[in-house]
Amino acid sequence: MSIFEYNGSAICAMTGKNCVAIAADRRFGIQAQTISNDFQRIYGMSDHLFIGFSGLATDVTTVANKLKFRLNMYMLRENREMKPETFMAMVSSLLYEKRFGPYFVEPVIAGLDKSGKPYVGSLDLIGCPMVTEDFVVTGTASEQLYGMCESLWEPDLEPDDLFESISQALLNAVDRDCISGWGGIVYIIEKDKITEKTLKARMD
Repeated sequence: MSIFEYNGSAICAMTGKNCVAIAADRRFGIQAQTISNDFQRIYGMSDHLFIGFSGLATDVTTVANKLKFRLNMYMLRENREMKPETFMAMVSSLLYEKRFGPYFVEPVIAGLDKSGKPYVGSLDLIGCPMVTEDFVVTGTASEQLYGMCESLWEPDLEPDDLFESISQALLNAVDRDCISGWGGIVYIIEKDKITEKTLKARMD
């Protein structure tokens, strides 16, 4: 068994028309045993920048705290918001520093730049970045998420349609993975607002 499968997870991010969405499941478990259904995997880093983590739960909270600290230091020093591209480089740097004893996390980044253009990308455990124009997925349900996202994603989705697509992709993917699921959470990031919605799912 891979250490990435120890706690189970499902994360995906999708681009829309001047908006971006990121979604994750809520389950926290140890292999097949479920401990709770309110685990936080998505963290808001700034007004238009979110990051989600799959992987080992202890490393998820550690890396999230380290990134928040580095982001706050950047904003104090530079007196401006960090761009998603810069944040991606910072996350990559943090992970690559520990490449010989890595954090067992695979981050997904979703955000909007100053012009309102959506940005999604993901990294592996040693910080190799991948930026796409459509969607990124990670976690134990990633194979199922790929299939659902390929089917449901379309270019230039409006926020409501984007929510529907990412929600259906997540809920149907976790139904086919026994170590993720137990509800979900979705963030829709637009230029002027952020919408947080909780999904009810099968609890078995």
